[in-house]
Amino acid sequence: MHGATQGDIVIAQRLLGGRGRPSAKIVKVVGREQSYSIAIVKIHENEKVVVSIKTSYNIGVPISQKEIDTYEVGTLFKINNENNTIEEVLGNISDPLVDEKIVLSAYNKHDEFEPDVLAMASEFNEVDASKYSDRRDLRSLPFCTIDPVTAKDFDDAIYYDESNSTIYVAIADVSEYVKPFGAIDVEAIYRSFSIYLPHRSIPMLPRTLSETLCSLQPHVDRLAYVFEMKLEELEVVEATVYEAIIHSSRRFTYEDVDAFFEGKLKPKNDEEREVFAYLRPLKKVTDALREKRLKIGFDFRSDEIEMSLNEAGLIQATTIADDTPSHSLVEDCMLLANKAAASKFERGVFRIHEPPSQSKIQTLYQELAGIGMMIEPKESLKETITYIQREAERLNILSDVDKLIIQSQMRARYAPDNVGHFGLGFEAYSHFTSPIRRYSDLIIHRLLKAINSNDTEEGSYVLRNIDALCVIISEKEREAGSIELDFMQRKFARWADENIGKTFKARVIKTEDEIFAETTEGIIGARLHIVSTIPILLFDELIVRLETSDIATAKITATVEEKAE
Repeated sequence: MHGATQGDIVIAQRLLGGRGRPSAKIVKVVGREQSYSIAIVKIHENEKVVVSIKTSYNIGVPISQKEIDTYEVGTLFKINNENNTIEEVLGNISDPLVDEKIVLSAYNKHDEFEPDVLAMASEFNEVDASKYSDRRDLRSLPFCTIDPVTAKDFDDAIYYDESNSTIYVAIADVSEYVKPFGAIDVEAIYRSFSIYLPHRSIPMLPRTLSETLCSLQPHVDRLAYVFEMKLEELEVVEATVYEAIIHSSRRFTYEDVDAFFEGKLKPKNDEEREVFAYLRPLKKVTDALREKRLKIGFDFRSDEIEMSLNEAGLIQATTIADDTPSHSLVEDCMLLANKAAASKFERGVFRIHEPPSQSKIQTLYQELAGIGMMIEPKESLKETITYIQREAERLNILSDVDKLIIQSQMRARYAPDNVGHFGLGFEAYSHFTSPIRRYSDLIIHRLLKAINSNDTEEGSYVLRNIDALCVIISEKEREAGSIELDFMQRKFARWADENIGKTFKARVIKTEDEIFAETTEGIIGARLHIVSTIPILLFDELIVRLETSDIATAKITATVEEKAE
């Protein structure tokens, strides 16, 4: 194998003269699918070996048997695939706390920042409004933030002026602190996204900025980049973006706002009274905006699993995240600002989503036919998908069918030129509202500031490597998503290992090539490889017995006891 692993690009030399199937040997690895991988010490034929946890092939690292024998079985290594060296001993697979190191090391991610980055981040002072006379002073407006209860980085704040039908979306002005190609910026480009694990986050920016100075905390002055959007008949007739200073009146959780909408939460003081006064009228507007948007765009419901861990790093519980009125209110305010931002430039960082290919749509029809849903295409794809969703809702499998529809879609990505956003039904869309945790948004802020000041030189400077940058941040986004999913599946594997032989309810999520199901009771969302002696259909409800759990590969196998009623 010459040190090659699955996914690598190699040069192979054909071996001639032998009978049977054609054979070859690898003579050179031209390109690595992954620059880093994880290896583990295992026992093979009564001897310790070091193999990839992904492929179980021997790694191409020059290491003597004598040295291997000094490590315990289960020892994990971070391998540099470019030069075939062991970079770090991560720990042992028996320790649940090593899971985080595994998923981060595979993509060469790290939490710590270099000293020069931390030093630069610590140089900034608290906001002194007297030094920003050129900014619009919005501190008298009762902005509020609405975030998860565990959030520390508050990217966005909102305010609604009902008398003028104007929505203000204030976003942390990260670009004021993070200048192009400085030490913080170089690290931010490398990370490109914050990573959110169940127990903590790995931020894109130093916490001094992400959780303090840039974060739109309540009762302190903060620098913001604000979209002020005036609406008439649910259309934005005027959208201006400018640098401002705000003073958030209240930090709400989603639960707080939902309780208010349900009449369970009353204002405690004048500040809260001011905020609550505009939240109900704003909800009416965002509900109407959402209804209008969904006439063209789509509403896909995919269950998001929330996982809580104990101090030992093992699963305590999993739940399905609720999509509540407060979430919808915030989402539609942010969509409005992101859409407004995209309308301000012709070339930059668009968030694009192309329509699905005909072959993917045909595959979707085939999968639906397999569960008894025979689909007759309508005049438009929008009408067809809406019809599919109505039928799925009638059969009480809407969430499952939505997953199939999502799988048939193209992947949303970043691009310098606009082709629209099919899923949202927007002609142009960008990411503007989360510069603390997404580098794409920081680029947009810099570009809009250059456009506002008619600084064509700065605008060109921002865009000079934009094609390559869009490719990079799209890849980094996929990496962040893979890390988050990988981590959770590792925790599921540890849970399964402690429950071998027990039976659970599960729902089939995939039948092509192999059968996979996800647990639906107790611990929800664990992905299982299913072995069955009876015919299995997509979305079947099963009673399964956990048989094996390989913690190294995070693969869980289960056998079918019976179909659930």
